Amino acid sequence: MPGTELQVRAARFADLPLIQDIHNQGISDRVATLDTELRTMVGTQLWFKRHGLRHPVLVADTGGSIVGWTALNTFNVRPAYQYVADLSIYLARPWRGKGLGTRLLSPLTPLARELGYHKIVLSAFPTNTASMRLYARQGFTTVGIYKEMGFLDGRWVDTIIMEQLL
Repeated sequence: MPGTELQVRAARFADLPLIQDIHNQGISDRVATLDTELRTMVGTQLWFKRHGLRHPVLVADTGGSIVGWTALNTFNVRPAYQYVADLSIYLARPWRGKGLGTRLLSPLTPLARELGYHKIVLSAFPTNTASMRLYARQGFTTVGIYKEMGFLDGRWVDTIIMEQLL
């Protein structure tokens, strides 16, 4: 919470149980992802192993407790897309709306530049207004809307596509 010592750092293998828990909160809450099945530890470990220096995972650490994470992911495996990264960010429920998203994303943009990316893209629910404000404050612009992009809980949902040119 505000006033709590917070460090943004590279994720470690030991952080995976809390990363998984926070990701699963996002899946359960249905506000940030089209994922419908909770992540398992095996799946989380495989996901983490695919992230190397080129696809960093950063965590927000409050004295050993992980309260949020962000990652640059492969956007598309075709070589022409090697300079485009896809963004993920998930925050623990008690930390949402308290500035943690800004703390996590602020170092990610310069890091993406250092890694040679030209652009970061993301997909978000238009109903997640807090996230939309965060992304806009961080320099992302709306590119368009994918109509009925996913089928979630018995209904079609749209997603907004945003990008940040670096």
